[in-house]
Amino acid sequence: MDENRKVRVRFAPSPTGGLHLGGVRTALFNYLFARQHNGSFVLRIEDTDQTRFVPGAETYIQECLAWCGIQPDESPEHGGDYGPYRQSDRKSNYRQYAEQLVANGHAYYAFDTAEELEAQRKAHPNFRYSHENRTQLHNSLNLDPAETRHLLESGHPHVIRIKMPVDETISFDDLIRGHVSFDSSLVDDKVLLKADGMPTYHLAVVVDDYHMAISHVFRGEEWLPSAPVHILLWEYLGWRDSMPQWAHLPLILKPDGNGKLSKRDGDRLGFPVYAMNWKDPKTETVTKGFREMGFLPEAFVNLLATLGWNDGSEQELFTIAELIERFSLERISKAGAKFDFEKAKWFNHEWIKRSDDRTLVPYLTSLLADHGVYGVDRQYLSSVLELVKDRLTLLTDFWEQASFFFKRPDNYDLAAVRPRWNPEKTAFFVDMTAKLANFDPWHSAELESLYKLAIQASGMKVGELMLPFRIMLVGGKFGPHVFDIAALLGREETVARMKAGLQAFNQAAH
Repeated sequence: MDENRKVRVRFAPSPTGGLHLGGVRTALFNYLFARQHNGSFVLRIEDTDQTRFVPGAETYIQECLAWCGIQPDESPEHGGDYGPYRQSDRKSNYRQYAEQLVANGHAYYAFDTAEELEAQRKAHPNFRYSHENRTQLHNSLNLDPAETRHLLESGHPHVIRIKMPVDETISFDDLIRGHVSFDSSLVDDKVLLKADGMPTYHLAVVVDDYHMAISHVFRGEEWLPSAPVHILLWEYLGWRDSMPQWAHLPLILKPDGNGKLSKRDGDRLGFPVYAMNWKDPKTETVTKGFREMGFLPEAFVNLLATLGWNDGSEQELFTIAELIERFSLERISKAGAKFDFEKAKWFNHEWIKRSDDRTLVPYLTSLLADHGVYGVDRQYLSSVLELVKDRLTLLTDFWEQASFFFKRPDNYDLAAVRPRWNPEKTAFFVDMTAKLANFDPWHSAELESLYKLAIQASGMKVGELMLPFRIMLVGGKFGPHVFDIAALLGREETVARMKAGLQAFNQAAH
């Protein structure tokens, strides 16, 4: 790395739908590298393919990054000295470079119609536009210059393709994979400028990276086959000395390791692959994201960082500050990383346990509102959280684990009580309800002492009377320590629930 060159990296997604966790990991690695080297992290929207553009997707991408805490220094929203940061706003920049490549013999005009190309594909199943057939196709390499000029002046639809050399070895040093070489003869003549005047990814990415002074490019290994085209464009445009260093990141694989993780895999196996919920504006279909499933952003980012990278120690939980400090290209694996949703949930469970109320209460307040519970006292909510925190794998588990703190049980697990319910137990709870109605101090330890002394005096077994008490308060055989529950519910609510539960038990017993 040129020590004098300022580190400038970019995340350049296409606004075509939900943001896959692989895309967020790419953004994260760019961000960590930039922060570690006191550089700049740029968000550039690559919207040159207007046929795939989806309204709302750009805003969604920005919201995903904001949720993850991966804030760009320059972007369409924030601006910067190298804008515009949306490729469609840079359209006028690209044709001149495509024309320059034609003028220098490195590219050519292709006038083939869609029908002509489709006929070629039918006649040649493995058809690719390349050195093998370009001299037989409808392009400026075969046409008289005057005819080419006439077609251009008459506005005949055309594209500009790169003219790939034959039998050349194209090489570069990847920051993760080391020395990589390609045979130019195996690469087809990619379209650089489309008929609508918009560049393809291949031309736009090179032109934009040059004009934005990008120093390093982190991208998925699926882009590795495009590297020879990009290297030649940097060279043909006279910018080879300014070419960024590349690092092709390992794929995120399906849980079984067989192939790249896709949205379809998530749908099939029951876990999200998008950072946040994505609603398709055409079908209005909602694809669930990690945020809405109940993941903390800290856990999601921690999980992504460890998919293909480790710091060489046994540590697994990292704050963003620790990731910035520890991140290194040398510790990124060349091999794909299997996605393990159980491990993802483990990360979330650990982050919930280590997060304070200030972080968690806003999430839980929103969750309660989704269930029709509003205006909960913050201190009360914090006290509930303290009792159930260790039981939460996802934030959404809070309702299942703690809903009884905010509403009385609608139903009781009568099957657990009915077989052994008898008049003696009814008498015990009538007496206990009366005692509790005037008991003080209302603390967990004192309540437990009173209750167990009463059981001892009754001659019945502890187990026979603890479970009904729990079911009266929460509705089932779950929840934290039952006397902690009673202490938090308060005297009035505890007594009211005991009376309601006792009535339900007696009705079920007859």
